[in-house]
Order: sequence, then structure tokens, then C-alpha cells
Amino acid sequence: MERLLIANRGEIAVRIARSAHRMGIATVGVYSDSDAGALHVDSVDIAVALGGTTPATSYLRADAVIAAALDTRCDAIHPGYGFLAENAAFAQQVIDAGLSWVGPTPEQIRLLGDKVAAKRAAIDAGVPTTTIIEIAGTDVPSDVPMPALVKAAAGGGGRGMRIVRSSEDLADAVAAASREAESAFGDGTVFIEPYLERGRHVEVQILGDTHGNVIHLGERECSIQRRNQKVVEESPSAGITAAQRTALCDGALALARHVGYANAGTVEFLVGTGQGDDGGTVTFLEVNTRLQVEHPVTEAVTGLDLVELQLRVADGEPLPITQDDVRIDGHAIEVRLVAEDPSAGWLPSTGTLARFEMSDDVRVDTGVRAGTEVTTDYDSLLAKVIVHAPTRTDAARRLARALRSSWIAGVDTDTPALVAILGESDFLAAETPTSYLDEHPDVVASTGAAGDDRVALLLAAVFAREHASRASDRATPFAPSGWRNLRTQGQRQVWHTGETVEHVEYRMLGRAAAEVRVGAWPAASDDGSLTEDERRMVQVRLFGRSEDRQIVELDGVRHRVDVLHLDHTVHTRSAAGSVTWTLEPRFVDHDHVDAGGGPTSPLPGTVLSVQVTAGDTVSDGDVLVVVEAMKMEHKICAVGDATVAEVLFAAGDRVDAGDLLVRLETEE
Repeated sequence: MERLLIANRGEIAVRIARSAHRMGIATVGVYSDSDAGALHVDSVDIAVALGGTTPATSYLRADAVIAAALDTRCDAIHPGYGFLAENAAFAQQVIDAGLSWVGPTPEQIRLLGDKVAAKRAAIDAGVPTTTIIEIAGTDVPSDVPMPALVKAAAGGGGRGMRIVRSSEDLADAVAAASREAESAFGDGTVFIEPYLERGRHVEVQILGDTHGNVIHLGERECSIQRRNQKVVEESPSAGITAAQRTALCDGALALARHVGYANAGTVEFLVGTGQGDDGGTVTFLEVNTRLQVEHPVTEAVTGLDLVELQLRVADGEPLPITQDDVRIDGHAIEVRLVAEDPSAGWLPSTGTLARFEMSDDVRVDTGVRAGTEVTTDYDSLLAKVIVHAPTRTDAARRLARALRSSWIAGVDTDTPALVAILGESDFLAAETPTSYLDEHPDVVASTGAAGDDRVALLLAAVFAREHASRASDRATPFAPSGWRNLRTQGQRQVWHTGETVEHVEYRMLGRAAAEVRVGAWPAASDDGSLTEDERRMVQVRLFGRSEDRQIVELDGVRHRVDVLHLDHTVHTRSAAGSVTWTLEPRFVDHDHVDAGGGPTSPLPGTVLSVQVTAGDTVSDGDVLVVVEAMKMEHKICAVGDATVAEVLFAAGDRVDAGDLLVRLETEE
């Protein structure tokens, strides 16, 4: 193998290129129009434009990808994960074109990629599993035990999955899962299986070659999930017994040997939370016939490069290790850093990254950098952050510190929630079933730094703005900041971050000190008197002030804060975390255009379906429109009873955040 085409984008394309280059293999990338300036394009030797902006018009164009490989004289294609990675027809096309396919055979992808067929193969191999209910056409059975899981037969990554707890919701869940699966994988086939409410999602990394050798590289636990997509992954699992670990690894190997598996893959299981070595069930879920997003934790604890092993197997080499050579050392944890706001229902966030800085002390796999535009065309993953340490506690502590010191400005991320998870008592005790996030809404709602750490970030924003204002003042540089002829109060400002509002009043005491009151200022009561002033008084000293840093001392305690000042927004970062603050304008433009009542789109995206027409009567909670963004569906529902006056968009239309989708009329 001399030259490799990487048929993917983002962090996995960058990661594959890194191993290929270390092995002396030249690389070719591909890119869509919207990815022309992406990091993965600069991480390969040459790159070929596919055109288009959406997956369907770019990375999913099998013919264009193969043509790019042939035109650039490549020997092989590595699909990464997602897109065409588990497409058996594409794998066969690659082989028919005379290229090496870095992955299992098309027959294995076809067999195991179909989750229904994989279940049958698992039963034949003696792997513990549950029965499933296959869905034919639009017929939905009425006697399904609850809770149940509706699941796409093709694909992965949590797409086309719905948890159902009421029989009344089953038909809608089947329709939605099928629609999402069709959009993501081109196959809308779904099935139903029992759902274990508080199980653990544990998977085994397998690796085979074309010489009949198959090994496993231990297990990973990926139970902490949102929308059936993983948030935190670790190896080894700290929540299973020795007997369960043996059953998992033996079952994975049995299935791999049964099908003669070649290259890298993952066998996924659901593990019950019973007590003792004999407690808890082990149930086969599916096989992912590709490299997994979370493969770095396995690399960390085994010391192996999975991409290198994939490339060697694809080149016809036997595995260089046996099962007896595999050693699990220490503990590794990976978190997925995504452009989503957990406190707002994991709403995707778009924008341009003004800052993207991560700790040098941890492994960061990413496909973005400062200046990258995060759009709704692709998924929301910004980076994977991985730590390996002697113990799980050490890994969690190091990873939390690395995340707190990161600086990502321009989009909302799940960083505060990740830090909160890593320090939460149940997580540290390895009590992490798949229901973890539902059972811990406090970590999801976390806003990051708290107490004086948060006050320091707020006041750094205040004084960054004050410093910039003084630096640009050419008319009255002699006067103290906020100077006025008759001073009756200090400078008052209102700052916002998410749903939180902070009131600040400060009075400068020279150039490097201030007296600050934090909290809502007294308001006038009905008789005209002011309410009691309960604000906190803070004595502040300022050191080493510059355009990009404020060192603030709060009542004798010093905090170093990096700042990025953009218009009325100030991004702040310290060792305690980062917060973006927006200053409320002193004077507000009251011009108002009445757009009519109705729901607006919470983010840019594409309308998947419209559930109503003009004249329909809707009730509170009824679905009006479904919008897709970053490969996820968002249901836009009615709030209260109303009549549909006008539908403003149709399926397939692009919408921006704030666009009125449906005009509603109410009796009031």
C-alpha cells in the first residue's frame, strides 16, 4: 500500500492520515464545497473536491469517491466511520475497481450490518441475545411489551433509534425511526426489541485478519448517552463483574470466528445491573463493521494503533499479535465535545469558532480549529478528548481539568456538562447505567464555573470592556472611567449568559482598583421607596491588564482570566472554566414588526416534514413541523390550542434560526 484515499471528513480523517503518514503511506482526502478550508483537507497530501454541501451531494457519492481514488493513483480506500463505512455495495465497488478496502468483506458488512441478520448469526454462534420483532411495511404490532426499542436495521451512531414506553407512541416512533434511517443510511427498515431500562452499554473491540486469526482487545463502556449517542466512553468498564467480562469477550470472539471476521469491528452488548458474579444479563445488540468513534480508549489501554493494524490487515499481513499478547494497562476515558447546549435540550449550536484551544496534556482528536465554521450540514462533533492514567479516578480528574482549561468560543458546547459528569459522585462510583443523564439532570444543566470563580469571569468581562473603552477614548482620557459631573451611582451593566442574567454596578477607584456590587439592584416599590440593597460588595484590584487578559483580585484572591472581546460579547476563560457573556445594550431599539403568533425554528436546518395544513385545529403538544439539523430531528410543537392560519415552509426547505414556521391563531 503506497497511497490511501480517506473517504471521510473531520477528526477521523485527520486521525487516519496521522497513522498512514507514520507508516510512510501517502494520503488523499476528499472534501465538499463547505469543507474547502477544513482541517482534514490540510492534513492529507492532496485532496479532491467532491462538490456539494450536504452528505448526499458530497461524501455519500460513491462513484465520485472511487473516481477520486483512481484519478490520484491510490491503492486503497479507508472509509472511517459514518457515511459509506458500512455500505456493503460501496465496499464491493471499491474491490471491483481494483482497490483495497480497509474494512471487513462486503459479505460480512452485509450480514452483520443488517441488525436483524446479525441477531440470527449471534444465535447460531451461541451468543446470548434476545428475540426481536421485525416490521414489515407499515404494519405495527399491538402486543409489544414495554419498554421497547425501535431500531434501524442498517447504519449506526444512534440514528434511527427510539425508546418507547407506551404502546400509544409505538406507531409514531416506528415512523420517525424509519424516516431518520432512510435519510441517514438510505434504508428505512426498522425492528423492535426489548429495552433494558437501566442497563450498561458495553462493547468489545475485535480484530481479525485474512489468515484466520481473530482476537479481542478488551471492552469499552459507553453507557452515558443522549439521544442514543454516546457522550462518555471508557476502557475497561468499571461496572461489570469478572464473569460478565468473560461472557462479553467470549461471545464477541465466538461471533467473529463464526463469520470469519477480518479487520476491525465492535460487538455491542447490553449488560444488566444485577449484583454478584452471576447477577445481571448479557444481551447481544449489534456489530459495527468499522472503526468506532471511541477507539482511542482501547488504543490507550493496549498501546496499539488500531488504524495501523487496519491498514496492515487490508494489505494482506497477518495480525502481529496474538490474544496472549494483549495487555490492558490502566484506565482511559474519552468524552465527545460537541457543538450542543445540554441545558437547552442538547440544542445544536452553529457559528464560527473564534477560539479553539485545548490542553497539551491530553490527547485531542479533532477536525476543527479557530476559524472553522460549524454548520448544520454535518454532525456536531468538534473533538474527542482522551486521557489515560493508572486509575479511573486519576483519569477523570485529569480530564476534567483539561476540559475546564479549554477555550472554545463561537458556539455553545457540552463542556460544562462533561466537567460536571467527571466529578459527580455516581460517575466516580461507576454507577453509570444508560439512564444516567435522565437520572442526573443537574449535570446536564451545569453552567460551568461557580462561586467566586464565576464572579471572576464576570468581572473580567466587565473590566475588559472598561479597559477597551478607556483605550479607545481620545476625547476625555484625563477623566476616570464612568466619570460624570454629579455621581449618584456607579456604572450599571446587565450581562447575559444563556438564561442567566447578572447585574453589576462598579465604581473605579483610580485606574487599577474598583468597588463592585454584584446582584440585582434595589427596585422601586409601590410607595416609591427602594427595596433593601442585598447585593454583594466586592473590592477589586486589577493587575497586568491587556487586550486579551485581565488579572482580577476579588477581596484579596487573585484570578487570571483570558478574554476575547467582540462587540457586545466577551468570551472569558480561566482555570475554572470558560463563559461567554453578552452585554445588554443601554438603549434598545423598540421598532417591532408583528410577524404573527406561532413557533419559530430554534436553529438553522432543513424541514423534514410538515404535519399540519392551513385550517387545522391543533392542541397543546401537537407536532407541527419536524426540522433536521446536524443529523438529528427536532420536533416543533404547538403551545396551547390554536388554529393553523398559514404554513410558511414545506418539506425540503431550508430554515434559519428564528424563522416563523407556522402562523397560528388563538381565540384570545
